[in-house]
Amino acid sequence: MNKKFLKPLTQIQLILIVSAYLVVAGNYTFFTKVLEVIPPHGINLLYLASMPILLFIINVAFFTLLSSRYTTKPLLIFVLIVSASVSYFMNSYQVVIDRGMIRSALETNVHEALGLFNFKMLLYTFFLGIVPAWLVYKAPVVYRPWKTELWAKLKTLGILLLVTGILAYFTGGFYASFFREHRPLKNYTNPYYWIKSTVSYVKHSLRRSGPKKLRVLGTDARVIHREGEKPKLIVYVVGEATRWDHFGLNGYTRDTTPKLAKTEGVVNFNDFRSCGTLTAHSVPCMFSIDGRSRYNRDREEHSENLMDVLAHTGAIDLLWRDNNSDPKGVMKRLGYVDFMSPENNPVCDSECRDEGMLKNLEGFLDRNVTHDKLLVLHQMGSHGPEYYKRYTKEFFRYKPVCRSNELGSCTRDEVVNAYDNTVLHTDAFLHDVIDLLKKYEKRYQVALVYVADHGESLGEHGIYLHGLPYMIAPEAQKHVAAVMWFGPGFKHRGEDLNVTALQRLARSKRFSQDNLFSTILGLLDVNTSVYDPKMDILNASE
Repeated sequence: MNKKFLKPLTQIQLILIVSAYLVVAGNYTFFTKVLEVIPPHGINLLYLASMPILLFIINVAFFTLLSSRYTTKPLLIFVLIVSASVSYFMNSYQVVIDRGMIRSALETNVHEALGLFNFKMLLYTFFLGIVPAWLVYKAPVVYRPWKTELWAKLKTLGILLLVTGILAYFTGGFYASFFREHRPLKNYTNPYYWIKSTVSYVKHSLRRSGPKKLRVLGTDARVIHREGEKPKLIVYVVGEATRWDHFGLNGYTRDTTPKLAKTEGVVNFNDFRSCGTLTAHSVPCMFSIDGRSRYNRDREEHSENLMDVLAHTGAIDLLWRDNNSDPKGVMKRLGYVDFMSPENNPVCDSECRDEGMLKNLEGFLDRNVTHDKLLVLHQMGSHGPEYYKRYTKEFFRYKPVCRSNELGSCTRDEVVNAYDNTVLHTDAFLHDVIDLLKKYEKRYQVALVYVADHGESLGEHGIYLHGLPYMIAPEAQKHVAAVMWFGPGFKHRGEDLNVTALQRLARSKRFSQDNLFSTILGLLDVNTSVYDPKMDILNASE
């Protein structure tokens, strides 16, 4: 494009054009959700008309304050491209780009990130982001003397302030009520909310980047060894995106857990809640002493967790195998084994399978046979959006399935079918874990603990995947599948475990990932000042 065919623009004019474009092209989800709660008639028409004006004012003010000869174009180009990608994810999956989502995106490995790319995303980014960004790059801009530019800025900001005052006069009461009753809707404004979240993430990153004293926990931890008792072998499976109501044991219309249903001694928890809606949040929270209400990821990065407390005993062998990116910081002081590649995982086809984590364990299970052992297996499980890749052909029971990572392009039945097949696969995997444990019953007291990190939305109200802020996340993202299984003669704190009583309790009482810290300590007979018997699920059944 030749600049001589374009009318020269001032910085302010370019900012006005881009700001208006971002309001129109980037906020489909926001306006759709607003119309769901504000009927478009009567005085509401005035309020609805004021919203794009308010977004426009915010955009213009932001870009104007940061504008200069060297920053205006780079900033506009960056915001245009990122906002186009944000629009895709919000429009397609109804996700919110908050600080937690930004953290999760930055911690995602290449394999996981590639699962989100598709042709529609490329179209969004190209036509809504790259094309207008290219036009901004090519646009001829007149950079006037700094005094002239400063005066133009002040005039622009003054006009914005005046218009804001007029809006406040006519609609102030409405917005006071609107933001009180529908506060989460602001999370869908684009680019305002992702920019705010990015700034928040950077501030928190800088705050925790300096040297911090490690919060040490449970240095007094000791294993209670009782005469005549066999050591313990616990397998703790950290599941991925398994929602409660698609787990056959919970009364789902489909039998997605046929093998667990036939396994004697399984304890199924009907009402188990997650700590968060993102793996990057829930997994470290599952091993934290703090619980959901007190959990803070920044503090947790400088704090020991359950695995560290167990290591302090010096009498428990620990092994973490991970087929889902990484342990999200839980094992940074102890190490883990990556099973996402054939280098360690012997069961790989189009991708490496969870079953591979059960292979070649003899070295761990057969050495130090007097030691207790905890094996943590972090599943790929039901990780979306490419559910159809998460299982092998033997679990292709429900069909047709969605074979795209663009879930909105499939029917809801296709999405659900693909997802339910992943749950079938998890059922078989957990059954394999139990079979492995049964082989060691003569040598150890054996038990399985399985808890999904979070749930999953499958298109209800147009929402897919997970990651919405906990306050506004649907139950599907917070109510998770959880089971336990115990071998014969398993003892808890020196007493025979009453599995029947625990099964009754699991059907009637609500538990959460807050209970896991003390429950695992209790299962392994660890005495420590950080153990809370009231939070130990097994104590509640006695």
